[in-house]
Amino acid sequence: MTSPLGPTPSLNALRAFEAASRHLNFRLAGLELGVTQGAVAQQIRALEAELGLKLFERHPRTLVLTHNGQRYATGVRRAFEMLADATQGLRPEPLHVTVSVTPTFATKWLIPRLADYTRLHPGVDLRILATEHLSHFQTEAVDLAVRYGRPPFGPGLTADLLFEECLVAVGSPLLLRRSGPPGTAGDIGRYVLLHDSQSPWADYLAQHTPPAPGASVPAPQAIWFNQTTLAIDAALTGQGLALVQKDFVAQDLSTGRLAKVFEEEAHTGAGYYLVAPRKQRAPEVVAGVRAWLRSQAGA
Repeated sequence: MTSPLGPTPSLNALRAFEAASRHLNFRLAGLELGVTQGAVAQQIRALEAELGLKLFERHPRTLVLTHNGQRYATGVRRAFEMLADATQGLRPEPLHVTVSVTPTFATKWLIPRLADYTRLHPGVDLRILATEHLSHFQTEAVDLAVRYGRPPFGPGLTADLLFEECLVAVGSPLLLRRSGPPGTAGDIGRYVLLHDSQSPWADYLAQHTPPAPGASVPAPQAIWFNQTTLAIDAALTGQGLALVQKDFVAQDLSTGRLAKVFEEEAHTGAGYYLVAPRKQRAPEVVAGVRAWLRSQAGA
C-alpha cells in the first residue's frame, strides 16, 4: 500500500546524506555511522539516482554540496530533529545534561571540579562525553560543548567565553634544576620540547628567547603528542618542556609539581567557549549547568 505521504528514500540513505552533508567527507560520515566509506558513498549514489538530482560535487580532497544538496540537507536535518523530539516525548528520562569536551579539558579542568557540581545539583546527572572529534548536538544528544577557537561556531548556536587561551611554558622543577633555566634560544637546546596540536613553540621561542645576532641555533629535540594531556603528563615526569593552556596546569603550578620556564605568557586571541544550541531539550536544567561552568571559569 502506497504511503499517503508519497514515496520517500530509505532512512539509511538519508542518515548517510545528513552525516556527509555535515562532514563533507564520506570517510568521516562512515566513522560517525559505524559503516565503511564505501557504504556511505553507495548510499549517496543510490539517493541521487532515486531523486534524479546531484547532491554533491566530488573533488579530490573534499565534497561540496550542490544548491539542491544544501536545500535538501536543511530539510533532512530538520526532519531528524523532529523525529528525535517525538521519540524523546514518548520516553522521558531522568534529568541529565550531556557535555562534550576534549579529554584534556575533562581530566585537567573539569574532573577536579565535579565534587562542587554534585553538591550544588544533586538531582541532575552530568554526562561527560570526552572526545577529540567535533560532537553533533542533535545526532549525539549533546546539550553543551566546550570548543576551542573563535566564534561563530555555527548557525543556531550560542557561545559564551569560558577563558581566553593563555599559554605558559612549564617543566618539572627537578628537570629545571638539573639542566638550568633556559635564558636564551641557545639554552633551549638542552631540553626536549613536548608538542601537541595547539603548542606554537616556534612563535613562542622567537618572541621570548631571541637568539644572539648572527648565532645559528639548532632546533631542539621534540616529542609530539595528539593530546595536550599527554604533553602535560610527560612534563610532570621530567621528559621535557610543555607549552600549554595555563588553566590546565594551574593546580600543578600551585602545588609545585610544575614550574614556569619563563614568566612571559602567550595570548593568542583564541579561547575556550561554552557552545549550545539555542533550542534546548531542557532549557532550565541546561541553563543551571551552563551557569555553573561559567562560575567555575570565572566568566
